[in-house]
Amino acid sequence: MNPALAAGLQSALVIGVLAIAYVPVGDYIAKVYTSDRDLRAESLLYRVCRIDSGREQTWFGYASSLLGFSLAGVLLLYVLQRVQGVLPLHGDLAGVSPAVAFNTAVSFVTNTNWQSYVPETTMSNFTQPVGLAVQNFVSAAVGLSVAIALIRGLVRVRAGGEIGNFWVDITRGTLRVLLPLAFLIALVLLTQGVVQSFHSGFTATGLDGTPVTNALAPAASQEAIKELGTNGGGIFNTNSAHPFENPTPISNIVQVIAILLIPVCLTRTFGTMVGNRRQGLTLLTVMGIIWAGLLAFTLWAESNTRGIAAQAAGAMMEGKDVRFGIPGSVLFAVSTTGTSTGAVNSFHDSYSAWGGGALLLNILLGEIAPGGVGTGLYGILVLALIAVFVGGLLVGRTPEYLGKKLRQREITLAALSVLVMPALVLTGTAITVILSSTTGFQGNSGPPGAPGSIHGFSEVLYAYASASNNNGSAFGGLTVTSDWFQSSLGVAMLLGRFLPIILVLALAGSLATQTPHPAGPGTLPTNGRMFVGLLTGTVALVAALTFFPALALGPIAEALQ
Repeated sequence: MNPALAAGLQSALVIGVLAIAYVPVGDYIAKVYTSDRDLRAESLLYRVCRIDSGREQTWFGYASSLLGFSLAGVLLLYVLQRVQGVLPLHGDLAGVSPAVAFNTAVSFVTNTNWQSYVPETTMSNFTQPVGLAVQNFVSAAVGLSVAIALIRGLVRVRAGGEIGNFWVDITRGTLRVLLPLAFLIALVLLTQGVVQSFHSGFTATGLDGTPVTNALAPAASQEAIKELGTNGGGIFNTNSAHPFENPTPISNIVQVIAILLIPVCLTRTFGTMVGNRRQGLTLLTVMGIIWAGLLAFTLWAESNTRGIAAQAAGAMMEGKDVRFGIPGSVLFAVSTTGTSTGAVNSFHDSYSAWGGGALLLNILLGEIAPGGVGTGLYGILVLALIAVFVGGLLVGRTPEYLGKKLRQREITLAALSVLVMPALVLTGTAITVILSSTTGFQGNSGPPGAPGSIHGFSEVLYAYASASNNNGSAFGGLTVTSDWFQSSLGVAMLLGRFLPIILVLALAGSLATQTPHPAGPGTLPTNGRMFVGLLTGTVALVAALTFFPALALGPIAEALQ
């Protein structure tokens, strides 16, 4: 089948399922966070943990609770990895080394799921579900909570700036949203042959007659939340290219739908909670334009840029699984880099210069097409505030969004939130490349000026973009086992996750203290085609001005050679 036709059919199927789920899932999530009633299990949990579910927090209290919870998660996951050799279901696996344990603990708590180890030979079948899978749930619930807190800041009026209760939000997000959806997706994956076993592996006879040990794991349950929570950490080393994780083209489509489901439906949640569903559709339209545009460009790049001779020789399939082909691989790749998932069913390092560059750009846009669970919504809302500010300058009026005035404090917080990621990406890349002899940079370096050295730069840029945006995917030619990479990427994950969260919560608290003003004749409308164009242009302009020089040194230069 023609790749463009196959990609179109698969994309239409994904969009169709998302369209069916959009209203019920989006409205259900809104109901979860606006309900005044607690489930019995939640009430019991609040009593045991001594949580006052009726007490709301200011942005500072909300942020303090979030940071404390995340710090406890890092420490517990670090200890669990270090002592796994004496715990049940560890097989013959020893404790994880300190550097890898630190990097992994930070990675999973920040929803990055960067993996600098081989899962089936490093993490036991106790550490995987009890440590890593738990963080897959709660780290996604943290992002969801921050998005809801920002929505409350836009629609509420509180003299003290209260934006909710973090402990209630994370409990509801985990128990009412993520757990039931993950359970349903896991059941579907089981029907497609995804394994679910606590055995460490089994031995079979290879084609040459020698015994071969095949790893097993509780993959279906972890695969479901890995995609649904836009986490991305594989339970096997080859991630969603492994036949035990993603065995069929149908399971591949299911996983793409799981990746996009909550981020897409959250725009409906936003529209419902603010009382104007056109606002949510406007954000969804911008997300869809970026996602579809990069999908079409990457498909073209992987189908046409290497020439007919290369296609005949099979070069286009390098790094891609024949089960999914180019269409299924590109659809997965664009979806996973447009969110904070980072799961892969093909190897991005093997993509053409234009194709790999498009995936890198998708991350550098801020992962808002449609973004991670919660992170995509609050990310695009921050950019919407900046777009409104720019529009306000053009019409000569104080910028407003949903009736709330964007004063100096709000614009400063929004601008700082946008600037955190570029500062981390460009600083980390520059230090690593300049001090390559001490940082352990051993990518596809090649001789100076050769295409290999250009691609090596792209690998480093991709690594820091992935870590700072909490994506977790990588250009696989880069060796990241040195202490420099383990520590610097870990710091990039921490700062890239929590600095924007703190700034967004501060923004929510500031907005919550304002009384909404009715729209006047000079107020910039924030729904409709005009604002879609303004917001899309703002997203593209911010990324172009910030990252074009770096992209010109990497993927663009490589493509033009």
